[in-house]
Amino acid sequence: MARDTLHGLRPKPRRTKAPAAPASPGAAERVEAVMARLAGADPDPKAGFDDTDPFRLLVTVLLSAQSTGPTVARIADALFARAKDPAGMRALGEAEITDIIRPVGLGPSKARNIVKLSAALIETYGGTVPRSAAEMRLLPGIGRKSAEVTANFAFHEPVIAVDTHVFRVSNRIPLAPGGTVDAVADGLALAVPERFKDGAHVWLFRHGRDTCTARKPDCPRCPVSDLCTWPGREI
Repeated sequence: MARDTLHGLRPKPRRTKAPAAPASPGAAERVEAVMARLAGADPDPKAGFDDTDPFRLLVTVLLSAQSTGPTVARIADALFARAKDPAGMRALGEAEITDIIRPVGLGPSKARNIVKLSAALIETYGGTVPRSAAEMRLLPGIGRKSAEVTANFAFHEPVIAVDTHVFRVSNRIPLAPGGTVDAVADGLALAVPERFKDGAHVWLFRHGRDTCTARKPDCPRCPVSDLCTWPGREI
């Protein structure tokens, strides 16, 4: 597997152990069993992310839209070598930021939002990132996924961000089926037991990226295959 990056963030090495014993599938029971199985295989899903600066995390997730993790990680390193806080980003300005972040795509609009959210953080929050996803979503350029990833990783808010991998896994197994990202996110918030919410995004993200892939899911290697009801599942 390629080096593990989540939304452009680089973790330290992490430990894994064998999956838990099978559990009986069912509606709420299926969700709990799937999460328990994924948690058993990856008991420390955020290893290496604990010292992530909230502002850097917020900007990095913003950069990750329509770009790959390794590219975002490299560009985030270059950007934060020039400016490390909202005041620095605001001083750097749109043109300089655009030049630095051009490889991640949508450079001008992302640069504009970085400057605007930096100004908003200074003017409204004294230069610090607010602790809740709801407050972060009021910042320029910050949507639900960016806010919930940051709130969950930086402040352990029990929210489950939904990206393309989480959306796919949630609809396939299913865990919280829905036609939109918001519908799936709202469904996961209700369906996932509280004790699994802190790590749920990482578990589902990695499962969708590495095993339950879009084109050719690796069902024989899937630790929750027996809990999955997807018609296309390979038996």
